Amino acid sequence: METSAISKIKKIFLSIFSGLDRQLGLILLGLAGVGFITFLSASQNTPVRFEDEFRNLALSFAVMWIVSRIPPKWLEMAAVWVYGIGVALLIAVAAFGLIKKGARRWLNIGFVIQPSELMKIAMPLMLAWYFQKREGIQKSWDYGVAAIILAIPVFLIARQPDLGTALLVFAAGMYVIILAGLPWKWILPFVGLGAFGIILIIIFGNMICAHDVVWPFVHNYQKHRVCTLLDPSSDPLGKGFHTIQSMIAIGSGGFFGKGWFQGTQAHLEFIPEKHTDFVFAVFSEEFGLLGNLVLLALFFALIKRGLAISASAPNLFTRLLGASVTLIFFTYAFVNIGMVSGLLPVVGVPLPFISYGGTALVTLGFGAGILMSIHRHRRLVQS
Repeated sequence: METSAISKIKKIFLSIFSGLDRQLGLILLGLAGVGFITFLSASQNTPVRFEDEFRNLALSFAVMWIVSRIPPKWLEMAAVWVYGIGVALLIAVAAFGLIKKGARRWLNIGFVIQPSELMKIAMPLMLAWYFQKREGIQKSWDYGVAAIILAIPVFLIARQPDLGTALLVFAAGMYVIILAGLPWKWILPFVGLGAFGIILIIIFGNMICAHDVVWPFVHNYQKHRVCTLLDPSSDPLGKGFHTIQSMIAIGSGGFFGKGWFQGTQAHLEFIPEKHTDFVFAVFSEEFGLLGNLVLLALFFALIKRGLAISASAPNLFTRLLGASVTLIFFTYAFVNIGMVSGLLPVVGVPLPFISYGGTALVTLGFGAGILMSIHRHRRLVQS
């Protein structure tokens, strides 16, 4: 009887996880484990509890499991609807959204949602659908149509204002457009222009960051963030405080770190948003360079495995969707670590599966579920 019960439990367990990519699953569990351990320390003296983070992680993995069961063909059929609903919700936010801390980003539909988060998934879905429909008959003007599809939600999100999310949605869309074959002769001029602009900002930083200089198409707080990045000491108790204290935390961790729960910068409340956007500073202080190498190795493995799944996908839609979702993970990690390390301006971008959060974790779980779905159904879809 006991052996029979064990056998039944084993069958149920195997049926639940059948078809999931084991490598990707183990990597995600590793990141979630690191995130939960870090959260236990970073959440000290904050109103959030470990039960909240455990619930968020459980919800994220539940969403991943559910999405992994959805055939990519269904995702393709739903792409236009998801994109359309997302844009409609963004327009509703602009018309009568909730305002918090000077930003209109949320919508109350019986419960409060942030529609911009939906666009991180809706955008690559829509563009992958579009290029799938144009496969074999694709023309140069298709990239213009794709640019318009991308520009509408990016504009609506940027005017909320929410530059961090707007950049993530823009990146998600651009990955699809580039992977769909956007010619390098069209890409390189923009790359060169961006590099030239960065060089000018670095050289003439003091001049263009003067109080009486107005940057076109940029809010004052966004200008302040860029100028503070160039010289955090220009506002050490204001906008530069985040960057200065996080860099101190990272540097003080040394090679082995100060030890779990032993981070002075974190526990003496010098690191703001220590359990969300700046959790990497807490992790670096307590686990040092060695811990950072392990964390970077996990992210590298995540990107590598995601791209491998995408490369073996059976059609253009799944290849574009899988690769763009994978590169979204890369963008999250790159921007967050760069921001906390003082290499990029401070924007509200969490560290995947490490930062505390609800909506962002669900979005990440959805993205991981897409990769699982592509892997699970790779032999069932006709190319």
